[in-house]
Amino acid sequence: MNREDFKLKSRFNSFRYAFNGLRSLIRNEHNARIHLMALLGVIILGIILKISFPEWCLLSIVIGLVFVAELFNTALETLSDIVEHEWNDKIKNVKDYAAAAVLVSAIVSVIVGGLIFIPRLLDLF
Repeated sequence: MNREDFKLKSRFNSFRYAFNGLRSLIRNEHNARIHLMALLGVIILGIILKISFPEWCLLSIVIGLVFVAELFNTALETLSDIVEHEWNDKIKNVKDYAAAAVLVSAIVSVIVGGLIFIPRLLDLF
């Protein structure tokens, strides 16, 4: 068995690679930038409306869900384009499923956000 010893430098490198992936996602994926703008809007609105700690927790979970789905979608699309350059119905299905995962996560996040923010916004009027 070839076991790699724990090395602090290797752990730091793994974080660097992960942050490179996030930076690349934001830089290269239009939808990720839209999600980022929505995230900033949610944070600002949450601060203004003084949402509770449990509400921040729920928003953090759905925000993370959207970004994880977007990361997997982008990874699958990139890998699919490398594996198959020509049109392929199975690759198309894989890409559609991954895009649907992003859509479902975004819909869930909008529902959660609506449940948190709409009552507060209605109270203002």
